[in-house]
Amino acid sequence: MNINATILGQAIAFILFVWFCMHYVWPPLISAIETRQKEITENLAFAERTKKDIKKAELTANHYLQEAKKDAKSIIEMANKHYLEIIEEAKISAEKERRKILTQAKIQIDNERKQAREDLCKQIAMLTISGAEKIISRSIDKNDHNDIINTLVSSLSKGIV
Repeated sequence: MNINATILGQAIAFILFVWFCMHYVWPPLISAIETRQKEITENLAFAERTKKDIKKAELTANHYLQEAKKDAKSIIEMANKHYLEIIEEAKISAEKERRKILTQAKIQIDNERKQAREDLCKQIAMLTISGAEKIISRSIDKNDHNDIINTLVSSLSKGIV
């Protein structure tokens, strides 16, 4: 095999090229690759931490949600209890009002009944006196007339009542 100057020149050019690449090309590429690897590693670690944080946040949110549901249930129960108390108070109040109205109505009916009896007794006394006047054919004076009416009313009231 002949080693001639061309091969020797190519070998020297190749060695210079490798030396140039190792000193000027490889260091920036290696540092860029290492920086990129470091960034990827950090981003993956950040993603893992974020996943863990999300899971913790979900657990916390679920916990708060459950507490809120419990609070809502207790508030609803209290509202229902208050509702029932209000209804019970309204029933009691309505019952008192009903009794009051019934009592007033009974008193009014009794008063009207007494008044009707007195009016009826007066009318009966007037009819009696009028009939007696026609029978006797004379008129009794006004004072005697009132005394007789009052006496008849009181005696009829005692007899009727």
